[in-house]
Amino acid sequence: MTKSHWAIFTDNNSLKGDFIHSLQKGANNDLKELKDLNGALFSKKVLERFIDEEDRHDTKVINVGKNQSVKSMSSGEQKKALLNYLLSLNPDFLILDNPFDNLDVESQADLKVRLNQVRMDVIIVQLISRKEDVLPFTDRFAKLTGKELYFYDNSEQLTPIELPKSFDKSIPEPPFHYDYDKDILIELKGVSVKYLDKAILQNIHWSIKKGEFWELRGRNGSGKTTILSMITGENPKGYGQELYIFDNKKGSGESVWEIKKRIGYFTPSITDKFTGYHSVEHMIISGLTDSIGLYTKPSEIQKRLAKQWLQLIDMWSIKDHLFHDLTMGQRRLIMCARAMVKHPPLLILDEPTAGLDDQSAALFAALVNKFAKASNTTTIFVSHRKEPGLNPDLIYQLEVDDQGSKGYVIKN
Repeated sequence: MTKSHWAIFTDNNSLKGDFIHSLQKGANNDLKELKDLNGALFSKKVLERFIDEEDRHDTKVINVGKNQSVKSMSSGEQKKALLNYLLSLNPDFLILDNPFDNLDVESQADLKVRLNQVRMDVIIVQLISRKEDVLPFTDRFAKLTGKELYFYDNSEQLTPIELPKSFDKSIPEPPFHYDYDKDILIELKGVSVKYLDKAILQNIHWSIKKGEFWELRGRNGSGKTTILSMITGENPKGYGQELYIFDNKKGSGESVWEIKKRIGYFTPSITDKFTGYHSVEHMIISGLTDSIGLYTKPSEIQKRLAKQWLQLIDMWSIKDHLFHDLTMGQRRLIMCARAMVKHPPLLILDEPTAGLDDQSAALFAALVNKFAKASNTTTIFVSHRKEPGLNPDLIYQLEVDDQGSKGYVIKN
């Protein structure tokens, strides 16, 4: 008998965790056809749990028989290993929680091929936030709003939410100016990196100048994270190479702190560090103090600047709300504004739209575009998917090679 397969759209108000839990317990009254069936969950959190177990106990579960640890695999390899493990359990249905997040185009295609191969044997329940991610064999559609599930005949019936009027105000002025007047911020001259016997980067030449807006692209495992970690000073592989960070050759005596104070950095995992009861206003101000939360009384100048940024992103009315009570899309905008608030010489946004729905991702891209255009800050935006509406000036493309990824510049 032909099996039905679901695409359930989620947004930043969806209570996805509760919904997944009810499916796994066989207690969801909306999808009665799954009741009393055995389900398995394919998600980032499940993958992280296996990685943690491997780190703590040196126990391999999803990569038995392989020398490589799950942690050292690329995102594509990790997800392939997890899927194969879950299928070996012979589940009746498989819950896929945003399965294509953090995957490059080729890895997404590989995963779709594998899922197409198993669709006759297992029911697929796909929880997604992007329309372009719908699996081609899907025949049942719904949207999760809060706890409620609403059913549709096809994905086209899911009309987009109208975006709010976005960012018509000017970018707030910087609170101070950095003492860096060189034209080139970062320069890699023939940089190569190996981990044990595996070549990651080969002869990378990349010059990043003041005020430029870059997008860094490349497949999973192509070395994007390696480059970023060398720039931020966290990766020792830059020592002894022709890597110049704010006109200082790597290893010439600069401290990691001296580097980081000139860089605004945001990746979604940073949000998890803010677990306290911080107000929206204080989250913006903490970007001025480089602290996780705010523990001193803010000055009037700091409060005025926070107000300007919150007015820009249309969140001044919720300034006293707690950060952890906001939707995912709201938290990302706040964190992006927090990284921008000092107008750092360099702003790095690492996979900032992963997990966001289409509307929130478009709003985020619009804010980044405006800041890149209206400030002197150099921006590097890293993403596995081509983000609609993002308008970088230049693209640095990494192409995987057996001898290490090579890079080249594309003018957008």
